[in-house]
Amino acid sequence: MPYYFSYNMPAYEYAPEGLSPEEGIARLKEGNERFMTEALRNARFSAARRLTLLEGQSPFAVIVCCSDSRVPPEEVFDQGLGELFVVRTAGHVVDESAMGSIEYAVAFLGASLVVVLGHEDCGAVCAAISGKEHAGYMKFVVDAIKPAVEEVRASSGNDLPAAVRANINYVVEQIKKTDPYLASMVAEDKVRVVGALYTFRDGKVTFLES
Repeated sequence: MPYYFSYNMPAYEYAPEGLSPEEGIARLKEGNERFMTEALRNARFSAARRLTLLEGQSPFAVIVCCSDSRVPPEEVFDQGLGELFVVRTAGHVVDESAMGSIEYAVAFLGASLVVVLGHEDCGAVCAAISGKEHAGYMKFVVDAIKPAVEEVRASSGNDLPAAVRANINYVVEQIKKTDPYLASMVAEDKVRVVGALYTFRDGKVTFLES
């Protein structure tokens, strides 16, 4: 059973910025352009900025991202304290805890955009492609990615770039459909869930918009 509970308080109560999903995507794209051109904003993590958040947070986007140390979302999108709600796991797989975290950001913090951020040459996807059995908790990560890998294998074999994209799209659909609350918000066009792909050499994020 998916993790789910009903909310007595309305969504967006703590969202003074009130960015639409489209505005959120534009903001992330602008930030990524600054990242690629080394024109990052100043004071994103300053003491002054920290003090403005003492009363709470209202991130405009949730970033569901791979834990890869080379892909820090706040840097990649040039966003600072209080602007992104980040959920990170290897291969950006979503379990009950991850879904609950996304729910919280949408229902209680007012985020209207969820971005599943994958990256090229993902090690977790490589592990799933290899077909090897993995011990310990790593097995749960690999098993979560296998459906996307199998989908690609049926048409393109062990194509890593295709499998990486398939895994991004697979998680997008999981978030859209698995959780009743998030599914209803997506159906009402109050929340948008999109995939994105990060490339290492140029630092570019390409949105896989559906």
